[in-house]
Formats: sequence, C-alpha cells, structure tokens
Amino acid sequence: MEQKGLVTFQGNPLTLMGDILEPGMVAPQVTLIGNDLNPTRLNSYNENTLILATVPSLDTSVCSEETKRFNQEAESLPGGVKLVVVSMDLPFAQQRWAKEHDVTRIIFLSDHKEASLGQSFGILIKELRLLARTVFVLDKQGKVIYKELVKEITEPPNYEAALNAVREAM
Repeated sequence: MEQKGLVTFQGNPLTLMGDILEPGMVAPQVTLIGNDLNPTRLNSYNENTLILATVPSLDTSVCSEETKRFNQEAESLPGGVKLVVVSMDLPFAQQRWAKEHDVTRIIFLSDHKEASLGQSFGILIKELRLLARTVFVLDKQGKVIYKELVKEITEPPNYEAALNAVREAM
C-alpha cells in the first residue's frame, strides 16, 4: 500500500510504503542490523518499555539534534526504558556518529539492508528510500502505546509527548 502526502520534505508531499502502525497494534517483528553487524530482532527488547525513534539520516542537522536530545533525556527516564534509534544509515556511519557526539545511552539499529522496519511500520519513504521521522513508544509486550509521525520531516518530534507516554506507561 502507498500513502501520499502524510509526510512532506520542504513542503513537497512524499509517499509512504505500507500500512502505518497505530496505537493499540503490536509492532511487527522485524530484523535490523546492529552496530556489531549482527542481525537484531526488535522483539529482543520486549522486556522493556521502548522509545523507538526513526530518523532519515543521523548526518542531517535535525536528526542529529533529535538523537542528542533523546540521549540527554535518557538520564531522567525510569529504569526498564530503552531508547532505540533506527535509520537507513550503515552501521559504520551510526557508530562513527555516536562516537563523534558522545552518544552512549541509545541503541542504534540499521534498516538499510531490507527496509523491513520501514515497510512493516508503514514509514518507508518511496522517493528517498529513507525512513520518515517517527517516534513510537512500545510497552513491554511490544504494543504501540504512542505514535508520532512528524508531518514535515525537516521538523523535530514532540519530545515531551513521547516522554510523557513513557512515564505514564511505567
């Protein structure tokens, strides 16, 4: 399925591939690539409340600032909460970026190989083969309890809304 116009880039409508994951749905089980180049299944984090942020590329200013902000916010989150950032960046680029910016509280996963998360969550941008900017909060059973699909991908997400969803879930 294709959905046009749910997100824009500099005001220009883009096409998302797949059906968008909504609150109340259980996140599909997808395999991503960890920074150690090993496959990592998303459900391996099901024992934790999960903030799952997807960004187009860490090497852009908004994605960089968003990821650094979530890294800072991680300090004040209750125990049992994990922060995962997924992009289409290669694992090497994710590692380099994290080291350059001293980001240590986030798990980075790459969807570059199969775009399985992008397609399964309905957030793969057809024209760019990048992920839309989203924030999902998943409970310990992998159910979506919060979703934000950022309309203009050059804008940051609503951090407070996502963090409040996590605190309410604890």
